[in-house]
Amino acid sequence: MRYLSSGEVLSAVAPRAAVDTLREVLKGGFDPATDPHRQKVALPHGEMHLLPSALDGAVGVKVLGIQPAGSEIDVPLVQGSYLLMGGETLTPEVVMDAAALTEIRTPAVAVAGVLDRLRASSEPLECVIVGAGVQGRAHARTVEDVLAGVREVSLTFISRSEPADLPYPWVESGSAAADEVLGRAGLVVVATSAGEPVVVDRQLRPDATVLAVGAHTVDTRELHEDVLRGAQVIVEDVGAARREAGDVAIAVEKGALAWDDVVTMAEVVRGEVALGPARRVVFKTVGMPWEDLAVARVVASQAPAALK
Repeated sequence: MRYLSSGEVLSAVAPRAAVDTLREVLKGGFDPATDPHRQKVALPHGEMHLLPSALDGAVGVKVLGIQPAGSEIDVPLVQGSYLLMGGETLTPEVVMDAAALTEIRTPAVAVAGVLDRLRASSEPLECVIVGAGVQGRAHARTVEDVLAGVREVSLTFISRSEPADLPYPWVESGSAAADEVLGRAGLVVVATSAGEPVVVDRQLRPDATVLAVGAHTVDTRELHEDVLRGAQVIVEDVGAARREAGDVAIAVEKGALAWDDVVTMAEVVRGEVALGPARRVVFKTVGMPWEDLAVARVVASQAPAALK
Protein backbone atom coordinates (compact mmCIF):
# COMPACT_ATOMS: atom_id res chain seq x y z
CA MET A 1 0.00 0.00 0.00
CA ARG A 2 1.31 3.44 -0.94
CA TYR A 3 1.29 6.56 1.18
CA LEU A 4 1.18 10.03 -0.38
CA SER A 5 2.25 12.95 1.75
CA SER A 6 0.78 16.42 1.61
CA GLY A 7 3.41 17.63 -0.84
CA GLU A 8 3.00 14.60 -3.07
CA VAL A 9 -0.78 15.04 -3.19
CA LEU A 10 -0.58 18.75 -4.00
CA SER A 11 1.98 18.24 -6.77
CA ALA A 12 0.20 15.30 -8.42
CA VAL A 13 -2.73 17.14 -10.02
CA ALA A 14 -3.10 20.58 -11.57
CA PRO A 15 -6.19 22.52 -10.45
CA ARG A 16 -7.76 22.46 -13.93
CA ALA A 17 -7.41 18.66 -14.05
CA ALA A 18 -9.31 18.36 -10.77
CA VAL A 19 -12.03 20.66 -12.13
CA ASP A 20 -12.31 18.64 -15.34
CA THR A 21 -12.48 15.38 -13.40
CA LEU A 22 -15.45 16.52 -11.31
CA ARG A 23 -17.31 17.80 -14.35
CA GLU A 24 -16.71 14.52 -16.21
CA VAL A 25 -18.21 12.52 -13.34
CA LEU A 26 -21.39 14.61 -13.46
CA LYS A 27 -21.59 14.61 -17.25
CA GLY A 28 -21.25 10.83 -17.10
CA GLY A 29 -24.55 10.63 -15.25
CA PHE A 30 -23.53 10.29 -11.60
CA ASP A 31 -26.26 11.52 -9.24
CA PRO A 32 -24.82 13.18 -6.09
CA ALA A 33 -28.12 12.47 -4.30
CA THR A 34 -27.06 8.79 -4.19
CA ASP A 35 -23.81 9.59 -2.39
CA PRO A 36 -23.55 8.43 1.25
CA HIS A 37 -24.03 11.16 3.82
CA ARG A 38 -21.13 12.62 5.74
CA GLN A 39 -21.07 10.97 9.18
CA LYS A 40 -20.19 13.08 12.21
CA VAL A 41 -19.14 11.22 15.34
CA ALA A 42 -18.89 13.07 18.65
CA LEU A 43 -15.65 12.43 20.55
CA PRO A 44 -14.53 13.35 24.07
CA HIS A 45 -12.46 16.11 22.46
CA GLY A 46 -13.85 17.26 19.11
CA GLU A 47 -15.44 15.26 16.30
CA MET A 48 -14.59 12.61 13.74
CA HIS A 49 -16.01 13.03 10.24
CA LEU A 50 -16.33 10.05 7.89
CA LEU A 51 -16.94 10.60 4.16
CA PRO A 52 -17.32 7.26 2.29
CA SER A 53 -18.15 6.92 -1.40
CA ALA A 54 -18.06 4.59 -4.40
CA LEU A 55 -17.45 5.53 -8.05
CA ASP A 56 -16.84 3.39 -11.13
CA GLY A 57 -14.62 0.64 -9.78
CA ALA A 58 -13.18 2.44 -6.77
CA VAL A 59 -14.25 3.12 -3.23
CA GLY A 60 -12.75 5.36 -0.61
CA VAL A 61 -13.29 7.09 2.68
CA LYS A 62 -11.97 10.30 4.18
CA VAL A 63 -11.45 10.26 7.94
CA LEU A 64 -11.06 13.63 9.63
CA GLY A 65 -10.39 14.66 13.20
CA ILE A 66 -11.89 18.08 13.99
CA GLN A 67 -10.70 20.08 16.99
CA PRO A 68 -13.52 21.59 19.08
CA ALA A 69 -14.18 25.33 19.08
CA GLY A 70 -11.84 27.13 21.44
CA SER A 71 -9.30 24.31 21.59
CA GLU A 72 -5.88 25.54 22.73
CA ILE A 73 -3.98 22.47 21.55
CA ASP A 74 -1.31 23.49 19.02
CA VAL A 75 -2.44 21.30 16.11
CA PRO A 76 -4.36 22.06 12.91
CA LEU A 77 -8.13 22.47 13.23
CA VAL A 78 -8.65 19.61 10.74
CA GLN A 79 -6.40 16.59 10.27
CA GLY A 80 -6.93 13.24 8.62
CA SER A 81 -6.26 10.69 5.91
CA TYR A 82 -7.94 9.41 2.77
CA LEU A 83 -8.04 5.65 2.11
CA LEU A 84 -8.51 4.60 -1.51
CA MET A 85 -9.59 0.97 -2.05
CA GLY A 86 -10.30 -1.37 -4.93
CA GLY A 87 -13.96 -1.24 -5.90
CA GLU A 88 -14.47 -5.03 -6.03
CA THR A 89 -11.69 -6.40 -3.85
CA LEU A 90 -12.02 -3.61 -1.26
CA THR A 91 -8.26 -3.97 -0.87
CA PRO A 92 -6.59 -0.84 0.57
CA GLU A 93 -4.40 0.62 -2.17
CA VAL A 94 -3.41 4.18 -1.29
CA VAL A 95 -3.48 6.34 1.82
CA MET A 96 -3.02 10.08 1.29
CA ASP A 97 -3.04 13.24 3.34
CA ALA A 98 -6.67 14.37 3.62
CA ALA A 99 -5.97 18.04 4.27
CA ALA A 100 -4.02 18.30 1.00
CA LEU A 101 -6.75 16.41 -0.87
CA THR A 102 -9.35 18.82 0.52
CA GLU A 103 -7.17 21.77 -0.48
CA ILE A 104 -7.40 20.60 -4.10
CA ARG A 105 -10.98 19.35 -4.05
CA THR A 106 -12.79 22.30 -2.48
CA PRO A 107 -11.85 24.98 -5.04
CA ALA A 108 -12.17 22.46 -7.86
CA VAL A 109 -15.81 21.86 -6.90
CA ALA A 110 -16.61 25.56 -6.58
CA VAL A 111 -15.07 26.47 -9.93
CA ALA A 112 -16.42 23.37 -11.72
CA GLY A 113 -19.98 24.46 -10.97
CA VAL A 114 -19.62 27.85 -12.67
CA LEU A 115 -16.84 27.14 -15.17
CA ASP A 116 -18.93 27.77 -18.28
CA ARG A 117 -20.08 31.13 -16.89
CA LEU A 118 -16.51 32.15 -16.07
CA ARG A 119 -15.28 31.15 -19.52
CA ALA A 120 -18.19 32.72 -21.42
CA SER A 121 -16.38 36.05 -21.65
CA SER A 122 -12.89 37.01 -22.75
CA GLU A 123 -13.03 40.29 -20.80
CA PRO A 124 -10.67 40.75 -17.82
CA LEU A 125 -12.11 39.35 -14.59
CA GLU A 126 -11.73 41.01 -11.21
CA CYS A 127 -11.84 38.36 -8.49
CA VAL A 128 -12.06 39.14 -4.78
CA ILE A 129 -11.39 36.45 -2.19
CA VAL A 130 -12.66 36.99 1.34
CA GLY A 131 -10.39 35.00 3.62
CA ALA A 132 -6.66 34.51 3.11
CA GLY A 133 -6.22 31.07 4.64
CA VAL A 134 -5.45 27.78 2.93
CA GLN A 135 -8.73 27.65 1.01
CA GLY A 136 -8.66 31.29 -0.06
CA ARG A 137 -5.23 30.82 -1.58
CA ALA A 138 -6.20 27.49 -3.14
CA HIS A 139 -9.18 29.14 -4.83
CA ALA A 140 -6.88 31.82 -6.23
CA ARG A 141 -4.62 29.19 -7.79
CA THR A 142 -7.58 27.29 -9.23
CA VAL A 143 -9.24 30.37 -10.76
CA GLU A 144 -5.96 31.44 -12.35
CA ASP A 145 -5.24 27.96 -13.71
CA VAL A 146 -8.65 27.28 -15.27
CA LEU A 147 -8.84 30.75 -16.88
CA ALA A 148 -5.26 30.83 -18.16
CA GLY A 149 -5.35 31.66 -21.86
CA VAL A 150 -9.07 32.50 -21.68
CA ARG A 151 -9.23 35.78 -19.79
CA GLU A 152 -6.97 37.94 -17.66
CA VAL A 153 -7.62 37.65 -13.93
CA SER A 154 -6.78 40.20 -11.23
CA LEU A 155 -7.02 39.00 -7.64
CA THR A 156 -7.49 40.89 -4.38
CA PHE A 157 -7.80 39.38 -0.92
CA ILE A 158 -9.87 40.70 1.98
CA SER A 159 -8.98 39.66 5.52
CA ARG A 160 -8.96 41.01 9.06
CA SER A 161 -5.18 41.47 9.12
CA GLU A 162 -2.42 41.45 6.54
CA PRO A 163 -1.60 37.81 5.70
CA ALA A 164 1.99 36.63 5.69
CA ASP A 165 3.60 35.74 2.36
CA LEU A 166 0.53 36.58 0.28
CA PRO A 167 1.54 37.15 -3.36
CA TYR A 168 -1.60 39.19 -4.13
CA PRO A 169 -2.96 42.63 -3.16
CA TRP A 170 -4.73 42.77 0.20
CA VAL A 171 -7.27 45.08 1.84
CA GLU A 172 -8.67 45.03 5.36
CA SER A 173 -12.17 43.68 5.96
CA GLY A 174 -14.72 46.30 6.90
CA SER A 175 -12.76 49.08 5.20
CA ALA A 176 -13.87 51.42 2.41
CA ALA A 177 -11.26 49.72 0.21
CA ALA A 178 -12.94 46.36 0.81
CA ASP A 179 -16.32 47.74 -0.23
CA GLU A 180 -14.72 49.25 -3.33
CA VAL A 181 -13.09 46.05 -4.57
CA LEU A 182 -16.19 43.97 -3.81
CA GLY A 183 -18.31 46.42 -5.78
CA ARG A 184 -16.15 45.91 -8.87
CA ALA A 185 -15.69 42.15 -8.65
CA GLY A 186 -17.25 39.83 -11.19
CA LEU A 187 -16.23 36.84 -9.05
CA VAL A 188 -16.33 36.78 -5.25
CA VAL A 189 -15.05 33.81 -3.25
CA VAL A 190 -15.99 33.69 0.43
CA ALA A 191 -13.74 31.23 2.29
CA THR A 192 -13.74 32.16 5.97
CA SER A 193 -14.35 30.51 9.32
CA ALA A 194 -17.10 33.01 10.13
CA GLY A 195 -20.44 31.81 11.44
CA GLU A 196 -22.23 35.08 10.71
CA PRO A 197 -22.48 37.07 7.44
CA VAL A 198 -19.30 38.77 6.23
CA VAL A 199 -20.72 39.77 2.81
CA VAL A 200 -23.98 41.67 2.25
CA ASP A 201 -26.00 42.54 -0.82
CA ARG A 202 -25.09 46.24 -1.01
CA GLN A 203 -21.41 45.35 -1.47
CA LEU A 204 -21.93 43.27 -4.61
CA ARG A 205 -22.65 43.77 -8.28
CA PRO A 206 -26.09 42.50 -9.31
CA ASP A 207 -24.43 40.17 -11.84
CA ALA A 208 -21.60 38.92 -9.62
CA THR A 209 -20.77 35.23 -9.31
CA VAL A 210 -20.40 34.33 -5.62
CA LEU A 211 -18.76 31.12 -4.40
CA ALA A 212 -19.44 30.46 -0.70
CA VAL A 213 -17.27 27.66 0.66
CA GLY A 214 -16.41 28.35 4.28
CA ALA A 215 -19.47 27.55 6.40
CA HIS A 216 -20.52 23.89 6.47
CA THR A 217 -23.22 23.55 9.12
CA VAL A 218 -26.91 24.32 8.87
CA ASP A 219 -26.70 27.08 11.50
CA THR A 220 -23.65 28.99 10.20
CA ARG A 221 -23.29 31.23 7.16
CA GLU A 222 -21.00 33.74 5.46
CA LEU A 223 -23.60 35.48 3.27
CA HIS A 224 -26.50 37.66 4.34
CA GLU A 225 -29.80 36.31 3.04
CA ASP A 226 -30.23 39.35 0.77
CA VAL A 227 -27.19 38.19 -1.24
CA LEU A 228 -29.29 35.18 -2.28
CA ARG A 229 -32.56 37.06 -2.77
CA GLY A 230 -33.34 37.07 -6.51
CA ALA A 231 -30.12 35.19 -7.35
CA GLN A 232 -29.74 31.88 -9.13
CA VAL A 233 -28.64 29.64 -6.28
CA ILE A 234 -26.68 26.44 -6.95
CA VAL A 235 -25.86 23.64 -4.50
CA GLU A 236 -24.09 20.31 -4.94
CA ASP A 237 -27.18 18.40 -3.82
CA VAL A 238 -30.37 19.71 -2.25
CA GLY A 239 -30.39 17.04 0.45
CA ALA A 240 -26.81 17.84 1.47
CA ALA A 241 -27.64 21.55 1.43
CA ARG A 242 -30.62 21.03 3.71
CA ARG A 243 -28.34 19.20 6.16
CA GLU A 244 -25.24 21.40 6.00
CA ALA A 245 -25.59 24.63 3.98
CA GLY A 246 -26.56 27.33 6.44
CA ASP A 247 -26.15 30.08 3.84
CA VAL A 248 -29.03 28.56 1.87
CA ALA A 249 -31.10 27.09 4.71
CA ILE A 250 -31.15 30.36 6.66
CA ALA A 251 -32.04 32.34 3.51
CA VAL A 252 -34.98 29.97 3.00
CA GLU A 253 -35.99 30.30 6.64
CA LYS A 254 -35.94 34.10 6.35
CA GLY A 255 -38.04 34.10 3.19
CA ALA A 256 -35.34 35.29 0.80
CA LEU A 257 -35.36 32.04 -1.18
CA ALA A 258 -37.41 28.88 -1.70
CA TRP A 259 -35.95 25.38 -1.89
CA ASP A 260 -37.90 24.81 -5.12
CA ASP A 261 -35.86 27.59 -6.75
CA VAL A 262 -32.49 26.05 -5.87
CA VAL A 263 -30.70 24.20 -8.70
CA THR A 264 -27.97 21.59 -8.52
CA MET A 265 -24.42 21.63 -9.74
CA ALA A 266 -25.14 18.60 -11.94
CA GLU A 267 -27.99 20.42 -13.72
CA VAL A 268 -25.71 23.36 -14.46
CA VAL A 269 -22.70 21.30 -15.55
CA ARG A 270 -24.87 19.17 -17.87
CA GLY A 271 -26.45 22.25 -19.44
CA GLU A 272 -29.92 21.45 -18.13
CA VAL A 273 -30.09 24.82 -16.36
CA ALA A 274 -28.75 27.98 -17.97
CA LEU A 275 -27.25 30.73 -15.83
CA GLY A 276 -28.48 34.21 -16.77
CA PRO A 277 -25.53 36.50 -17.56
CA ALA A 278 -27.24 39.53 -16.00
CA ARG A 279 -28.28 37.77 -12.77
CA ARG A 280 -26.26 37.15 -9.66
CA VAL A 281 -25.23 33.53 -9.25
CA VAL A 282 -24.48 32.06 -5.81
CA PHE A 283 -22.90 28.61 -5.60
CA LYS A 284 -22.87 27.26 -2.05
CA THR A 285 -20.71 24.18 -1.48
CA VAL A 286 -20.34 22.01 1.61
CA GLY A 287 -18.18 19.18 0.28
CA MET A 288 -19.44 15.67 -0.53
CA PRO A 289 -17.73 12.25 -0.38
CA TRP A 290 -17.94 11.57 -4.14
CA GLU A 291 -15.85 14.68 -4.83
CA ASP A 292 -13.01 13.47 -2.61
CA LEU A 293 -13.05 10.06 -4.27
CA ALA A 294 -13.06 11.49 -7.79
CA VAL A 295 -10.05 13.69 -7.09
CA ALA A 296 -8.26 11.02 -5.01
CA ARG A 297 -8.39 8.60 -7.95
CA VAL A 298 -6.69 11.14 -10.18
CA VAL A 299 -4.10 11.98 -7.53
CA ALA A 300 -3.24 8.28 -7.13
CA SER A 301 -3.00 7.74 -10.89
CA GLN A 302 -0.80 10.80 -11.44
CA ALA A 303 1.56 10.40 -8.50
CA PRO A 304 5.21 9.73 -9.46
CA ALA A 305 5.86 6.21 -10.75
CA ALA A 306 8.49 5.68 -8.10
CA LEU A 307 5.75 5.74 -5.50
CA LYS A 308 3.61 3.08 -7.17
